[in-house]
Amino acid sequence: MAQDAAPATPAAAQMTPDQVTAFNKAVADFTAAQAAQQGGDNAGALAKYEAALPAICTAVQVQPGNIDNVNFLANALYAAAAAAGAQQQIDKTLALYEESVPHWRTVVEAKPTDATSRNILAGILVQLGNAKLAKQDKAGAAPLYAEGLALARKSFAENASDSIVKNLHLSALIGASQTSEDAAIKTEATTTAKAMLADGSVDAVNKPAAQALAGITPGA
Repeated sequence: MAQDAAPATPAAAQMTPDQVTAFNKAVADFTAAQAAQQGGDNAGALAKYEAALPAICTAVQVQPGNIDNVNFLANALYAAAAAAGAQQQIDKTLALYEESVPHWRTVVEAKPTDATSRNILAGILVQLGNAKLAKQDKAGAAPLYAEGLALARKSFAENASDSIVKNLHLSALIGASQTSEDAAIKTEATTTAKAMLADGSVDAVNKPAAQALAGITPGA
């Protein structure tokens, strides 16, 4: 789910009245989309997000330095990706993720203490890496995992006891261990997987790969 981040109105200095009107309608569409998504209507939510996105994109193009609007665009793309994913529209999900990445990078750079945005970006990068790795594109996956791991490490250093952060860190390590030439990464991934399997903190998504790293046969 996206962060609750929708500016009430943009600074109008550089935007035309029509652009401001379109942006304000986009805010309303985004709000309606979130309500639909929370109510389980992912198809309705996606339609509303897609209606909102062009005007939000325009606002960012006109005022690239307005970090609130960049954050809004990143959130809208991320939420739309979630709505598409819930409908098994995998190609659309990945395309929305890819479109969101540069905007999330801008937000994370501008707000280095914003762990939520950092973790969202790390998670997206790992998912995009997974998609490339599934197609045997290790060269394409490697930099995505490396960037995601660097972000996840920072969050892990800040909050190592948080289950979500621990699993984000593990998923980035798992990906990097499959694409990096650095033997230390594989060792770290294996050690982390074993420790998290031992304390029961591995989530269902990471468990198969964690067991494989630890040399454990599922069900054994």
